[in-house]
Amino acid sequence: MVSDSKKIVRARDVMHKGVTFIDGMATAKEAAAKMRELGVNDLLVEKRNPDDAWGIIVVQDLIKGVILSGHSSDEVNIYEIMTKPVITVPADMDVRYVARLLHRAGIRRAPVEERGELVGMISLSALVLENEMF
Repeated sequence: MVSDSKKIVRARDVMHKGVTFIDGMATAKEAAAKMRELGVNDLLVEKRNPDDAWGIIVVQDLIKGVILSGHSSDEVNIYEIMTKPVITVPADMDVRYVARLLHRAGIRRAPVEERGELVGMISLSALVLENEMF
């Protein structure tokens, strides 16, 4: 049994609320502009149909898919450089398990899902910096 002094911190407690989406046909230039405008480092790529999987585009994808590859940002579509499918985290998952999952998967952030809806984003930095684990 967990004592009151050792409350379990859940993903929902440290996630950043809200999720920002982009169409997979958008260009890398459009994605970078949207990230800049909103002050975010990631965008979820919209599903094409209900049976499709979510995708994600992060700053590192833009660096690798555009800058390092020598392509023009207005010639590269998001679907070409995104990560898909996305690992989602249940909102009620203990942050210790979230940290383990993200670390083992080699990712820095993931969408948080509650009752079939994406409700926020969680990152390894949020787990460390916005949590009293340390």
